[in-house]
Amino acid sequence: MPASAAPPDDHPMGSQIRKHEGVHGKPTDVGTMAVVAGIDVSGWQGNVDWNHWWNQGKRFAYVKATEGTGYKNPYFAQQYNGSYNVGMIRGAYHFALPDKSSGATQAGYFASNGGGWSRDGKTLPGVLDIEYNPYGGTCYGKTQAGMAAWIRDFSNTYRSRTGRDVVIYTSTSWWSQCVGTAQAFASTNPLWVARYNTTVGTLPYNWGYWTFWQYSDSPIDQDYFNGAYDRLRALALG
Repeated sequence: MPASAAPPDDHPMGSQIRKHEGVHGKPTDVGTMAVVAGIDVSGWQGNVDWNHWWNQGKRFAYVKATEGTGYKNPYFAQQYNGSYNVGMIRGAYHFALPDKSSGATQAGYFASNGGGWSRDGKTLPGVLDIEYNPYGGTCYGKTQAGMAAWIRDFSNTYRSRTGRDVVIYTSTSWWSQCVGTAQAFASTNPLWVARYNTTVGTLPYNWGYWTFWQYSDSPIDQDYFNGAYDRLRALALG
């Protein structure tokens, strides 16, 4: 899709991680793992050919819904409903801007604009995309304790709105810098780790395993779910 498909202030999942951490290869060891292949999309993909990606073996999709409290993906309906209609299990994600408003405010905006959840077996819990600041300092001017509190505020509010714990998408490097060991989220929030390399590598603080792994942005953002298809459906059912 041409870059004009979305405005420049639409930041896709992982865009800032790739900018800061680079791309160093693709997985080489997943043949021995039980995984489900999926993709994630944003306004930059425009109208997606979902039949194509289904035929490529992709069985789940995450669709950008919102960013901060001032952006909604104009292609959300086509992407969210189209992935569902072709047979994929799908969910929505929110690109966080923690210096713009509270975690509770952004969680509410997300839940009200595509980030909801229903127990239909085809809808995954929402994702908090928390990564490098596209507009300034890496950690949005927050201390580690402050960032951890913002994420907890988002997570608690999302749970109160939907009944589900939000999935946290991040990179180990960003998390180490901006959250560190200030709070542990592994007991409540599934982890979606971004790392563009042959292995998933070290995980952020206190997570013992990953639920999703974004491993490539070519020719589209590509992901694995850590488990067989029945476990992916179980996550959707809650």
